[in-house]
Amino acid sequence: MPRYALKVEYQGEPFAGWQRQKDQPSVQGAIEQALSRIQPGAHTIAAAGRTDAGVHALGQVAHCDMAKDWDPFRLSEALNYHLKPQPVAIVDAVRVTDDWHARFSAVERQYLFRILMRRAPATHDKGQVWQINHPLDVEAMQEAANMLLGRHDFTTFRSSICQAASPVKTLDELRVEQVQGFSGPEVHFHVRARSFLHNQVRSFVGTLERVGAGAWTPEEVREALEAADRAACGPVCPPQGLYLARVGYPEPVFD
Repeated sequence: MPRYALKVEYQGEPFAGWQRQKDQPSVQGAIEQALSRIQPGAHTIAAAGRTDAGVHALGQVAHCDMAKDWDPFRLSEALNYHLKPQPVAIVDAVRVTDDWHARFSAVERQYLFRILMRRAPATHDKGQVWQINHPLDVEAMQEAANMLLGRHDFTTFRSSICQAASPVKTLDELRVEQVQGFSGPEVHFHVRARSFLHNQVRSFVGTLERVGAGAWTPEEVREALEAADRAACGPVCPPQGLYLARVGYPEPVFD
């Protein structure tokens, strides 16, 4: 059965997350339903990461097995036709080897988090950003973020329902920058690692926002990390500003 890698973009707001669920809409369920329209029968696809409810993707990667050879472009076009009007798009599709796996072949994941700083309610970016009404000190947040880089026990920044075997992870990048967004000034967090704990990125951002607002010092972030205690974490930020931006593989999969 030919295997295809799919690069997937979606808005997370209408979905209960990536993973298929019995009574709630999911991104996985939407794509599997679209696959059943072009190839009757049950389909099970695998993804590089399971995003939570409300989390978006710019570059999620999944793979599917088909009963016949498809031209990758025609496969993506057919899927996009049957995905309408849901906010899910197959941006690219390529044929891959039978042993290639969207999750297990991946060597890194990159996330983007967007904070919009303005008092007026967001309109065009509603549901796409975490909106706050106060400025943030980007330099202080970056100073605190640097303390989280490297290999650590991230128990403090791990959800209590996380199913990972170990809280020890290596964080390769946590870069904070201010940009001028479409709706106003934004702070972007660029986060990169081989893998993440459940709610790890949102725990980072929620805690660093407290630093940027002046409620925490960078040193308190270091102390929270060393505590290895979930109770030491700052507030977990909402999911609306989080995007799975890119998945990396040993060899590039998409042009």
